[in-house]
Amino acid sequence: MRDLGVGFGYLVKGQRWVTGHGRWFGFGLLPGLVAMVLYAAALVGLGYGADDLTAWATPFADDWSSPWQGLFRGFLTALVVGFGLFTAVITFTAVTLLIGQPFYESLSEQVDRTEGGDVPESGLPLWRELWISARDSLRVLTRVVLYGVLLFALGFVPVVGQTVVPVIGFCVSGFFLAEELTAVALQRRGIELKERLALLRGRRLLTLGFGVPLTLAFLVPFVAVFLMPGAVAGATLMVRDLVAPRDEDEAPGARAPFSLNKG
Repeated sequence: MRDLGVGFGYLVKGQRWVTGHGRWFGFGLLPGLVAMVLYAAALVGLGYGADDLTAWATPFADDWSSPWQGLFRGFLTALVVGFGLFTAVITFTAVTLLIGQPFYESLSEQVDRTEGGDVPESGLPLWRELWISARDSLRVLTRVVLYGVLLFALGFVPVVGQTVVPVIGFCVSGFFLAEELTAVALQRRGIELKERLALLRGRRLLTLGFGVPLTLAFLVPFVAVFLMPGAVAGATLMVRDLVAPRDEDEAPGARAPFSLNKG
């Protein structure tokens, strides 16, 4: 259980790091602000066009009498808007990290530099890093959606669906949010998605202690934008903990799992 507190501690340390390095905090805000504007525009457009979209998709209901047509299309409109909000929540971090790849990678490198020791660099061109990030984010998103469908179905189970399932849902969201954030530092170390997931599963409580509070905080509008720089910094600090045991146990030149030639 100690790892839960340690994971949360990295989240706090990350926020303190960017607070103490104001230039990097401002630098790290830019991708989140861009993503927020894009998402806000998309959601406003969805809000205005949801009624028309529903009417276009249900021509068979044109001749229905009142109030059935209004109730039916109103319900579908609410589903469309709800799905749009859900999609925005689960994709915001991945899209922000993709937009801000150069920003967050530089921030992560600076954290490594100030903490001492090696400052790993991927050595890959930017287009290659963006491709790997997009590919891995899509794989993670697929996992999240599958878990989401399963948990949604379990939500109809009496008692369990209203108590246990929401807790599991936050844990799943927190785990994969932590994966997305630590990917910035781990990708620089040449660690692929499969190995990243194995590392995080090996310290599951540490990962949840970092990711679950952040997931809860991200539920508050606009908070994600201001916490993202510190979240990336904290994730980098946590990565240094995750990979340190392997660095110590392995002899120099025997670090095949961290080869930068992968992926």
